[in-house]
Amino acid sequence: MSDGRSRLARWRVSIGFASAVVVLWLAQPTGTSLALGALVGVLGEGLRIWAAGHLNKSREVTASGPYRWLAHPLYVGSCVMGAGLAIASGRIMAAALIAVYLGATIRAAVKSEEAFLRRTFDDHYDRYRRGEVVERRSFSVARAMANREHRTVIGLLLAGLLLGLKATYNGLFWRAAAGQ
Repeated sequence: MSDGRSRLARWRVSIGFASAVVVLWLAQPTGTSLALGALVGVLGEGLRIWAAGHLNKSREVTASGPYRWLAHPLYVGSCVMGAGLAIASGRIMAAALIAVYLGATIRAAVKSEEAFLRRTFDDHYDRYRRGEVVERRSFSVARAMANREHRTVIGLLLAGLLLGLKATYNGLFWRAAAGQ
């Protein structure tokens, strides 16, 4: 993997916080956009929680839970959450920034993670990708917590709260519902 992608993958969370500030500044959320965006965002977080509850990060390749169907369900969940935040923001420019951020950083993270998994687990990762690894493990809340998924939940709630406050402050929260 190129050094630039590797660096982007490592800095994606910090870049995400900086992008979030710009998205919040650009956003013009309404009650309707917040409700629809929250629904989509919660679905994305649900996928992430399900995935995190089946994974021992950096210690194994797992094929249970959503990993039976998706190679990277945590990243898919992040993209769905990003779509929810884009909808909640109520602005095309904010949604475009979210799309650019996710497109660049998730792609870099996937490449970085796949290289790590191949280095660490030899052909086991490639066998998993070919569907040759079958595993039945039950979901574990403790595993999801050990994978620090509670931080993502807090981040999603904080983003929703800030967008809700902005909608209220700007007087847009009830405007769409009232037909104004």
